[in-house]
Amino acid sequence: MRRNRKVKILATIGPASSSEEMLKKLFEAGADVFRINMSHTDHELMRTLVGRIRAVEAAVGRPIGILADLQGPKLRVGKFANVKEALTAGQTFTLDDNPEPGTSKRVYLPHPEILSSVEAGHRLLIDDGKLELKALKSDGKSITCTVVAGTSISDKKGVSLPDTDLPVGALTEKDRADLDAVLAASVDWVALSFVQRPEDLAEARKIARGRALIMAKIEKPQAVARLPEIIELSDALMVARGDLGVEMPLEAVPGIQKQITRAARRAGKPVVIATQCWNR
Repeated sequence: MRRNRKVKILATIGPASSSEEMLKKLFEAGADVFRINMSHTDHELMRTLVGRIRAVEAAVGRPIGILADLQGPKLRVGKFANVKEALTAGQTFTLDDNPEPGTSKRVYLPHPEILSSVEAGHRLLIDDGKLELKALKSDGKSITCTVVAGTSISDKKGVSLPDTDLPVGALTEKDRADLDAVLAASVDWVALSFVQRPEDLAEARKIARGRALIMAKIEKPQAVARLPEIIELSDALMVARGDLGVEMPLEAVPGIQKQITRAARRAGKPVVIATQCWNR
């Protein structure tokens, strides 16, 4: 276990950048931890990548860290009859539990935990914030909203909820299966996505049983609000600026990044800054 190493550069790898030759070049350029994104990597490919990294590690004679980044809960709207619908600011739009194809007035939201948790006044950000809705009322089966900003919505776009605490943990069924697989492959780190509360770390720690270190990705306002508790239960933090910049004002992200970095350093915990460019 490579526990006491300072990370210089964390490089994300995939099929296009995973040959041993390329991994060695990345290592020689300064990367000493490789991130495997489990959102886009099946177990067979993950094991192949781990094997190649370990082969490079043996060749260079220096330890190389491997971080498996779990997908976390992905919240998305359903599909539309016309694939994409135009919307106008000020109009009413509803998200509901009706699985029929969506229209310019409504769409299916296959997440009962959202329908039961969103309250009047809460914001719902669709498609990385390109569409902003504000809840007017919710009855547990539907959320009636007004369109604040944005001009369209289309199939399977992601939903972010900066004002809503969801009663679900950070680990989905896919994440649990992925966690078992990456632990069996002897990765060094596991990153948890969309952490909201310190309790989200407990299940991962119970499964890991010390076989890998746990990194909490800070990408939601709820996590920022409970940062000291999350730091205490984490082995490291990642400032995931992409999703953080969707759920919080862009101009606030640099200051929050500094807050998280300083708090992690005071606690003696490593912190990763995940770069991101926004276009909205």
